[in-house]
Parts: sequence; structure tokens; C-alpha cells
Amino acid sequence: MPNTNASFAPFTRSDALKGQLERLSLLDQADLGQPELEAFDAQTQSVLARLYGETHQYLELYQYAILGETEALVNLPESAQEPQARNRMKTSLQQRRQALLAMVAEMEALEAQEANVLTGEDREDHPSG
Repeated sequence: MPNTNASFAPFTRSDALKGQLERLSLLDQADLGQPELEAFDAQTQSVLARLYGETHQYLELYQYAILGETEALVNLPESAQEPQARNRMKTSLQQRRQALLAMVAEMEALEAQEANVLTGEDREDHPSG
């Protein structure tokens, strides 16, 4: 039976990723500290693990987005770190955003394919045709 409740819109996997993007935008606008960012990262990794599995490459990709900030800290002399702290934070947030946007785009494409396949399953060829 096709969609019996036209007003019902199911929560999709891409919606979970979009929710994280919205939270990231709020964090970007706020004067956030490390604890808030760490909580966001933990939540995002939990969403990714639930959607893709614990060993999927997207978890590793997100880890690299997180570590982009750490790499800058390691490579800079201590005296050069302070003035660039805000730029590192913006770069780190941007890396997270780019990773999540790529995941959303791929997930939406997969969901569209699934919807197309599932719609095709509802049709039956006429036995005489």
C-alpha cells in the first residue's frame, strides 16, 4: 500500500546528519569552549557509528576533521599559538562542516536510490506482458 498518510514525513538517516550540521552552526555562532566541542564530537561520532557502523571510513574521516586543530597546535611554536587560536577553531569547525556535508550528500543520494528501488517493488508486471 503506498503512502497512506501523506502528511507523514519519515525521519531519514540524512536528517540525523543534517541535525548535526545545524548543531555545528549553533556552535560556530556561539563563543564555545572545549567541553561543548568535545560533547558535540562525541555525539556526532555516536550518530556516525549508528548510521554506518563502528568501523566505517566516515568515523575515521571525522576524526581527521577533529585532529586538524590538534595538528596545528603540534606544529606551531608555543609563542605563535595564541594569536592564531581563533583561526584554528574556525578551521576546525569548517573541516567538521565539510566532512558532514559530504556525508549528507552521499546519504541523500543513497536514500533517493532506495526510494526508487522500493517504489519499483510495488509494481508488478502483468503476466501476459
